[in-house]
Amino acid sequence: MKRTLAAWSLAAGAAALFGAARPAAADLVVVALDNHSTNVNGTLTAAKNPPPDAVAIVDVAHFPPKLVATVEAPTSVVGAPTSIWIAPDESWLIVTSASKIDPQDPGKIVENNQVSVIDLKASPPKVVQTIAAGKGANEISVSPEGNIALVANRAEGTVSVFAVNDKRLTSAGKVSVGDAKSLPSSVKFLPDSETALLTRYGDNSVAVLKIEAAKVTVAPHKIITGVNPYTMDINRDGTLAVVGNMGGGATGDIGTVSLIDLTRDPPGTVDTVAVPASPEGVKFSPDGRFVAVASVEGSTRPPDSPLFHDHGRLWLLRVADKRLKSVAEAPVGRWSQGIVFSKDGRTIMVESMIDRGLDLFRWQGGRLVGEGTLDLKGGAAAGRTAWP
Repeated sequence: MKRTLAAWSLAAGAAALFGAARPAAADLVVVALDNHSTNVNGTLTAAKNPPPDAVAIVDVAHFPPKLVATVEAPTSVVGAPTSIWIAPDESWLIVTSASKIDPQDPGKIVENNQVSVIDLKASPPKVVQTIAAGKGANEISVSPEGNIALVANRAEGTVSVFAVNDKRLTSAGKVSVGDAKSLPSSVKFLPDSETALLTRYGDNSVAVLKIEAAKVTVAPHKIITGVNPYTMDINRDGTLAVVGNMGGGATGDIGTVSLIDLTRDPPGTVDTVAVPASPEGVKFSPDGRFVAVASVEGSTRPPDSPLFHDHGRLWLLRVADKRLKSVAEAPVGRWSQGIVFSKDGRTIMVESMIDRGLDLFRWQGGRLVGEGTLDLKGGAAAGRTAWP
């Protein structure tokens, strides 16, 4: 099925760019825009003379969503599409960058370790701190208490620990979680702020981290969800985690999505379902009743590949009795990445690197209704909201 994004275009006003201050009151989606990476005939390649990477700030208080500001900051599509975090009061955010264009060779992409803090209350919003994590700095998560931040360093098998005070980060060291091939990707705190889960893509496992003050240790217990666990989310109540297992995505095989029961001691996998290849995006709805999954499904492959699709795929799974059941699906843009829900759960937004925007869907009458694509003017690589 050929998917024509242009036919779904929104009214011009919906994509208007306001370089001034953020709205006085808004429900915000923040999106990391990687402009230095591009897909050329199935290969991740350095873009030629790209504009700077940036963070897009999208107001979703009303439908359709509206792009209200962009802030230049290093970002990256490398790693799980959760490399950005926004504070519960929407006053500031943190974004990481796992890769960059080699300063010595503009035709090459190399690892990066940069973490940027952005003040969303400034007019216009601006970067107020830059600090180093580890190589391949990927997902950033802040504890529910707001005093500790963790960054999964995908290229060196470590997690960076930061103390958080007055909207600034102070390095508190690193913890080793494996060798460089363990590929730590997605890290999430549990509600107690004393425990976090970490997907280890290369080790086919999910690690349990224990946090005391700023000291982080790796618990002996590990959770097995599937092959190449990647992106992870925790539901609002902190009772379930969902993990996208990339599986044989590189060979066109299906992916899987697993539920972890966090009420068990120790926590463990209780259900796994098949989804299309390379489920990069996984996200609970705000009420925890659904899981949205965005699969790349061969959309980054060369057009002459037998595994090529001209679109990705959004699947919506219902969560009931700690089980997952598919209830709806729809095509999305190529090289799909992260997923965000509006606060009321009625709008689902899926990032597309190649189509440079957010595909918009309304959940109506048990159906996914396509409502267009919001042009973000950059490669949408990671997204987050202040609500679950």
